[in-house]
Amino acid sequence: MESIPYDKRTGKIWFNGKNVNWEDANIHILNHGLHYASCVFEGERVYDGEIFKLEEHTERLFYSAERMGIDVPYSQKEINEACKNIINIQKVRNGYVRPVIWRGSEMMAISAQKNKIHVAIATWEWGSYFDPELKLKGIKLNISAWRRPNPNSVPWDTKASGLYMICTLSKHEAESKGFTDSLMLDHEGNIAEATGANIFFKDKSGELHTPTPDSFLDGITRREVIKIAKSKGIKIIERKIKPEEMANFVGCFLTGTAAEITPVSQIDKYNFKICDIISDLNDSYQALVRKKTAA
Repeated sequence: MESIPYDKRTGKIWFNGKNVNWEDANIHILNHGLHYASCVFEGERVYDGEIFKLEEHTERLFYSAERMGIDVPYSQKEINEACKNIINIQKVRNGYVRPVIWRGSEMMAISAQKNKIHVAIATWEWGSYFDPELKLKGIKLNISAWRRPNPNSVPWDTKASGLYMICTLSKHEAESKGFTDSLMLDHEGNIAEATGANIFFKDKSGELHTPTPDSFLDGITRREVIKIAKSKGIKIIERKIKPEEMANFVGCFLTGTAAEITPVSQIDKYNFKICDIISDLNDSYQALVRKKTAA
């Protein structure tokens, strides 16, 4: 199904404290967020009319803003209420929420101390991030030539817009070669994450291995999946993982707000099976987000 361009949609967007018409939620071309990436954001899922882990997402949004030297002109409570209100106004039952904060247009240079801080929240109905048929078979990844930056060089633990440019480059290259996504290594050559999701591997004994999040986001979904796995008695090992170790794993999956739990069938020359453990974790995660009792 062809998607409607995001600037052609209708309804309301929460913009600087007011619900404005979708087509009127505009900014000037000379804004600092566009030119210098002084912008942070969140991605949130709506399930059955409720935002999953809203408070945790808002806390991370404010943490990202603080790390970027951005003083948010609203409280976390106000943002939480605005998120809840906008999904009701837009009548979103199962979709996505995008809060975004950026510096405005008062100064157009590296320095931006006088720039107004703008905040907007948009929401829309949205299904699976990856093709549902591909998810059943497991998606395929290449290995990106781009690496996650050294943590001393960027605010790596934020959802800052500038950090995602190499993700876009990586995903475009992967798709041009017939892959769905791309595996990114860290600055030392260890496995880090996919372009917008964390990664887990299952070994032959049934234990799960996942990279230590010391140069990329420790995702909210990642943390929830670890909790679910531990509740089932599955051992979780967080450690540095070399790419060649993938030869020893039998299963692999991604986790993220958009990706949810997505099985992986191939990364470069390495192949994986969609194991029962992965399917069971997915069932339990879906039960959690929809507040149903897992079978």
